Amino acid sequence: MSAESRTLTSASQESLEASLYEARQKIHPRAVSGIFASWRWIFVWVTQLVFYGVCWLPWNGRQAVLFDLVERKFYIFGLVFWPQDVFWLAVLLIISAYSLFLFTAIAGRLWCGYACPQTVYTSMFIWIEKLVEGDRNARIKLDGAPMGGAKLARRAVKYGLWVALALWTGFTFVGYFTPIKTLASSLASLSLGPWEWFWFLFYGGFTYLMAGHLREQVCLYMCPYARFQGVMFDPDTLTVTYDGERGEPRGTRRKGDDYKAAGKGDCVDCDLCVAVCPTGIDIRKGLQYECIGCAACIDACDQVMAKMDYPKGLIRYSTENAIAEHWGWKEIVAHIVRPRVVLYSAILGLIVLAFAWGLATKASLRVDVIRDRGTLAREVEDGLIENVFRLQVMNVSETPHRYAVTVNGLDKIDLVGERIFEVPAAAARGFVVSVRVPPEAGKTGSNTIYFDVKSMADQQVAVHEKAIFIIP
Repeated sequence: MSAESRTLTSASQESLEASLYEARQKIHPRAVSGIFASWRWIFVWVTQLVFYGVCWLPWNGRQAVLFDLVERKFYIFGLVFWPQDVFWLAVLLIISAYSLFLFTAIAGRLWCGYACPQTVYTSMFIWIEKLVEGDRNARIKLDGAPMGGAKLARRAVKYGLWVALALWTGFTFVGYFTPIKTLASSLASLSLGPWEWFWFLFYGGFTYLMAGHLREQVCLYMCPYARFQGVMFDPDTLTVTYDGERGEPRGTRRKGDDYKAAGKGDCVDCDLCVAVCPTGIDIRKGLQYECIGCAACIDACDQVMAKMDYPKGLIRYSTENAIAEHWGWKEIVAHIVRPRVVLYSAILGLIVLAFAWGLATKASLRVDVIRDRGTLAREVEDGLIENVFRLQVMNVSETPHRYAVTVNGLDKIDLVGERIFEVPAAAARGFVVSVRVPPEAGKTGSNTIYFDVKSMADQQVAVHEKAIFIIP
C-alpha cells in the first residue's frame, strides 16, 4: 500500500471514530420557575420525605417498614410478609408495569420528568451545585477558569456536600434492611457487617456518580425506557410539543415590533428552552427520545411569551394530532380516552382491586403439615396405628396467639400429646404431634385426614389443613 493510500485510510478511520464517539458537552441547565418547576420540586420533597423518613417511623415496638432478610420477614406497617408471600411481590410488579404502560400511553414520560430517582437526585445535586458555585453562567465561567484557590475551595465544598448526601442516601437504603437505629449505632462505632458496608458504600457511591457526574447520560444512554418508549406512544399521546406552525419562522425582535409583517412567527429564538433543558436538546426540532417530559422548556417559554405580550403555549403539553388539527383541550381529552387506554385502565383497575382485596383478607394464620420421614407408620399399644406429623404454625399477625389443634377424618382418630400451642407475634413455631387410629378405621395405605388449628382468642382465625395418614 502506498504512503498516500495509508494516509487516506488513516484519515477515513479518524473520521469514522469522530462520528461514532462524540465528546461529551457538559450541560449546565439554567434554573427556571413556573408551575411545572413547582410540581417537580413537590415530587422531590414528597418522594424524599417518604424515603428518608419512613424508615424512622416506629410501629408496634419495631420499625414500621423493614425488610428483614435475616429473619426472612418483611414488615410494612401492620402487614407481615413471609417468603411464601412472594406472590404479592409479583402482583405488585405487574401493577407497576401496567401503570407505566397506562401513564406513558396517556402523557408520555411523566415518570421520568417528575418522579424517577435519577431526575430527583440530579435535581438535588444541581441545587447544591447552584448553591455553592452560582447560577448557570457562573458555573460555566468557573469550569473554564484555571484551578486556583477559590475554584478549589468551591469544588471541595460542592463535592463534600455531594458525598454527604450520597452517603446519607446509602445509609437510609441499608436502613430498610437492617433496623435503622441499630445501623446508626453500628456505623457510629464502625462495626457494620461486611454486606452492610458494601451496600452502604455501593449505593452511596452510585448515587454520587449517577446524580453528580453522569446526570443526563443515564437518561440518554443507560436507561432502557428511552429506547422502547416509541412503541408506547401514538399520535394521541400527550408530550411536550413545540407549535412549529405558530412559532416559525423564528427570529429576534423587540417588544412591540410588528413581527408578523416581517414574516416571523412567535418564537423569538432566545434559546431559553435549550438552556433550561436537563438533557440539552432543542424541543423545536420535534419529539426526541432524549426528552424526559419535565416541561422546563414550557415554563421558560411561557415567561418569554408573557414578557413579549404573546399568548402562552408556544411550547406546551399537546399531541401530534392536536397540533395538526388545531384541537383545544376538550378534543384532546376526548381523544385521550381511546381503546388502548381503556384496556390498560380496566386491567390495571381489576388487578389493583384484587390486590387490595387480597391484602385486606390476608390470613393471619398459616399451617404447614409435614410428615415425619423417619417413621411413616407404626403400631403402638392397644394395637393402634400411629403416624407422626410436624406442624409448622406461622402467626403472621401483630399479636401473640394460643392455638388449639384438633384432628378428624377417620373414625376414632385421636391426637396424642399437647393440643394447645402458643406462638408469639409475627413468628413461626414447629410442633411435633402424634395421631393414632384403630387399624380398622381406614383402608390399607393412604387415608385423608384434616388438622384444624384455631385461635383460642378469635375463632375466626382458623386453618383447615389436609394431611395423609398411612395404615400399613
